[in-house]
Amino acid sequence: MAGSQIGRLFRVTTFGESHGPALGAIVEGCPAGLPLCEADLQHDLGRRRPGQSRFTTQRQEADQVRILSGVFEGMTTGTPIGLHIENSDQRSRDYKEIQNLFRPGHADYTYWHKYGVRDYRGGGRSSARETAMRVAAGGIAKRLLATWGVQVRGALIAMGDLQIERSRWQWQEVENNPFFTPDAAMVEPFTALLEQIRQEGDSIGALLEVEATGVPVGWGEPIFDRLDADLAKAMMSINAVKGVEIGAGMAAAQARGSQWVDEMVADSQQANGVAFLSNRAGGILGGISSGQAITIRLAVKPTSSIMVPRRTVDIHGVDQIIQTRGRHDPCVGIRAVPVAEAMAALVLADHALRARVSRL
Repeated sequence: MAGSQIGRLFRVTTFGESHGPALGAIVEGCPAGLPLCEADLQHDLGRRRPGQSRFTTQRQEADQVRILSGVFEGMTTGTPIGLHIENSDQRSRDYKEIQNLFRPGHADYTYWHKYGVRDYRGGGRSSARETAMRVAAGGIAKRLLATWGVQVRGALIAMGDLQIERSRWQWQEVENNPFFTPDAAMVEPFTALLEQIRQEGDSIGALLEVEATGVPVGWGEPIFDRLDADLAKAMMSINAVKGVEIGAGMAAAQARGSQWVDEMVADSQQANGVAFLSNRAGGILGGISSGQAITIRLAVKPTSSIMVPRRTVDIHGVDQIIQTRGRHDPCVGIRAVPVAEAMAALVLADHALRARVSRL
C-alpha cells in the first residue's frame, strides 16, 4: 500500500491498524537541537484521545506515546524520530456480526475491490484510529514552528445547523469545553443536539476552522506544490473530511472582483511595509504565504457507523440490512480538531524548511 507518507523535507510515515497491536510513525527531517520529550506530544494526543466525554467513542485508549529514536538528552539529533503508541482496548468481537457486510459510507467496499482483502475490525488501516500518529508527529511540527513564531490552532465552529457567533469567538474557550468550540454560548445547544442524536442512534456532521498565525511571506510554491494545494490535500486526507476551503473559499463563486480582492496599503509598522485591508485569500496568494493569518475550514461528514438500520450488500453480492453496533462517535468532527491542527502543522513545517533553501 502506497500513500502512507506526507512531506518532502519534513517527512512523516505512519503505520498500524485500528485493532492491531500498535500504531507507529517515523518523522524525518526535523532539525537537530529542538527540545523534545514525550510529554511535549501528550497534550494534543489527550485532546484527540477517545473516551474523553460522553460525546465521543467510549473506546478506552491511553494513547501514551513513546519516542523510540531521534532524541538524546532531551534534544532532537537530526536523525529519524520513531514514535510508538500501543492499542490496548480493541473489541474486535463488536465487528463479528458484520464481517461479511460492506458498511455504507465506509471504505469496506472500495478496499475489498482494490486489495481483495480487508480488515473488518474497525476498518483496519482506514480507521480514524490511525490519526493518533498524525497528532503525535504534528506535535513535533508544532514545536518546530513555534521556534519561528508560528502558532497553529483549530476549533469546531458548526455542528449540523447550529453555528457559532463569530463575535463571541474566544480562543481560550476552546480548551474549556468538550466540543473545542470558541463560543461558550454554544456549548449548551451543542450538548442538547448531541444528546438527541445519540438517543436516535444517529450521527451528525461538523465544520472546523484552523488558523495559522506568524507565517511569514514566502512559504509555498506557485505551481503544483502551492501551499494552499498541499494544505487542502492534507485536510482531505483526514477521515470523514469531504470539503475544504482556504480563506473565504466557496464565497468566491458569488463575488465580483471588486468585492473579492484583498487591497493593500503601505504601512511602515508592518514587517514588510505593507498592510492588507482584508483576508479573503486566507493568507495565501499564488500558492505562497502572504504574511497574513492562514485560515482553513473543513467539512466533516456524519459518522457512518450508526445504529439506524441501512441497506447494503455482503461480499457475495446479496442484499442485506446492517445495523452497526459498538463504540462510535456521534460527531467525529469533535476529535478531528487536533487532527486538523496536526495536518496543518506538518505541511507548514515542510514548507518552512523548503523556504529556507529556496534562495541565497
